[in-house]
Amino acid sequence: MSPTQEQLVALGAVFEAAVLVDKLAKTGQIGEPGLACMLGSLLVRDPQSTLDVYGGDDLNLREGYRALISALERDPTSLQREPLRYALALLGLERQLAKRDDMLQVMGSRLDQIQNQVGHFGLVHDNVIAACGSLYEDTISTFRQRIQVQGDMRHLQQASNAAKIRALLLAGIRSARLWRQLGGHRWQLVFSRGKLLKELYPLLRG
Repeated sequence: MSPTQEQLVALGAVFEAAVLVDKLAKTGQIGEPGLACMLGSLLVRDPQSTLDVYGGDDLNLREGYRALISALERDPTSLQREPLRYALALLGLERQLAKRDDMLQVMGSRLDQIQNQVGHFGLVHDNVIAACGSLYEDTISTFRQRIQVQGDMRHLQQASNAAKIRALLLAGIRSARLWRQLGGHRWQLVFSRGKLLKELYPLLRG
């Protein structure tokens, strides 16, 4: 994998989290593999490769790749507007988080506790999702910039869905952080669209 493709895996995961949030907000349902992939990414501390963060392959990132491609191609017919809005907001929030060592420490210790919960209950147990959701609420939600999730109020008002949405946004922040650590910059999305698409199409075909 080229360095750009490593970045695109992480950026694709930001968009995957955004797509899942959008789907959950509008339909109240998402598949368990995608949720497990995103939650699992929060708990990988020493990956050997970028793909290790997502379980060793990018099978569960395909929807994210598609949303990213539609954003880079700027085709109004295929553009996924809400996921794009959420993904860009996650990149912005991660920039703010990077300046907050105190908050990063809190997140690190809380994720250690969540890791213990996973050992007891399993990765996609309600208790684990609730813990990830409340970690997002206690940290990222305190920033002035907030992500306003649009969808069907019947789904958004269900406590279990609200927790999943927050947990997915937390995972999106994790992937945004990884993207930046791998050398990703927002200006690439404006000035290097052609190059990114050339490296992204083979990832989607897999």
